Amino acid sequence: MVNVLIVEDDPMVLEVNKSFLEKIPQFQLIGSAETGKIALELINQKQPDLVLMDVYLPDCSGLEVISEMRKSEIPADIIMITAAKDTKTVHQLFQLGAIDYIVKPFRFDRFKLALDHYLKMWKKLQDSETVSQKEIDEWTKIKDMKVNEELPKGLSEGTLKQVLMVLVEQEKPVSAEQLADYLGMARVTVRRYLDYLSKQSKINIQMEYGRVGRPTNYYYI
Repeated sequence: MVNVLIVEDDPMVLEVNKSFLEKIPQFQLIGSAETGKIALELINQKQPDLVLMDVYLPDCSGLEVISEMRKSEIPADIIMITAAKDTKTVHQLFQLGAIDYIVKPFRFDRFKLALDHYLKMWKKLQDSETVSQKEIDEWTKIKDMKVNEELPKGLSEGTLKQVLMVLVEQEKPVSAEQLADYLGMARVTVRRYLDYLSKQSKINIQMEYGRVGRPTNYYYI
């Protein structure tokens, strides 16, 4: 059983997270915290396997909480559930070792996807001393979409992962403009990442022709 701690200061969102968690077998809630201070106290006391973390907390940021966890060598894994979607924050959280990033508002299927992938990894790491490359690849939420080690100048791995994850969430193809609005990024920036992913055959393009003008590209995985 995976022991989970939720760090969330909004009572309504906390209840949603709890109800979603109850629907997924093999995960159990062992506590929740509304502030960063309480979060660190409970994490030290209860030693959760997984922490569902918000960025915006009343006394500090989730970034600070995770930084303190890493300094103290607390081995808990982190999945972010937050409204923060600026590229700097997303990049910093991946650098600190967040294994997934869910942007509010979100649907249950996205929540379940994150926990299902985590469970596969957690079980294998609990039961085995070694793992294969294939098993590691299967844990990644975006299967067969591994990012090249060296990206073109001006592209960051954190932002690239963010673009990919948002595309995974979409039920139908989206345009660069729609994706940019969702991410809160400049359209020209999003197009650069989409062009790169397309050239790497990581995503697909669907062209739709209107009555006049140039066709619109819609992207999907």
